[in-house]
Amino acid sequence: MANVSLILLDDVEKLGLAGEEVHVAPGYARNYLIPKGLAAKATPGTLRLIESRKALIAARREKELAEAKALAEKLAGIEISIPMQATDDDQLFGSVTARMIAEQLAAQGCAVEHSRIKVEPPIRTLGSFEVEAKLHADVVAKLKVWVVRG
Repeated sequence: MANVSLILLDDVEKLGLAGEEVHVAPGYARNYLIPKGLAAKATPGTLRLIESRKALIAARREKELAEAKALAEKLAGIEISIPMQATDDDQLFGSVTARMIAEQLAAQGCAVEHSRIKVEPPIRTLGSFEVEAKLHADVVAKLKVWVVRG
């Protein structure tokens, strides 16, 4: 089956940046990219529209990068503590999830989506761990997470 040519209207992770022409499977275009407003069919009118918006897109990218860097600096100084139930040999009943970490960060005034937090490998013991949060394509912040008996 032939690929479909689209112009990205917004940045799509692992696909491309806004304004780029991409070739994707028809189902991906029809069911995901176009309904969510992330892309439009590559027509001369769409190309002209993107050319007129290039300055706005570049300014938005710079602003997002600056915000991500500022948040990364703020997160570098934060240590969060998550109380969990554990056995006598420090094994947790369950594991610490990205959602738990995001809730603790929100309580401290740093809103980060849980989908941007990578907990690899899963935290299943008490102790101190370093977790990464991908805030932007170019910015990754490291967080210090303490898992304590609760």
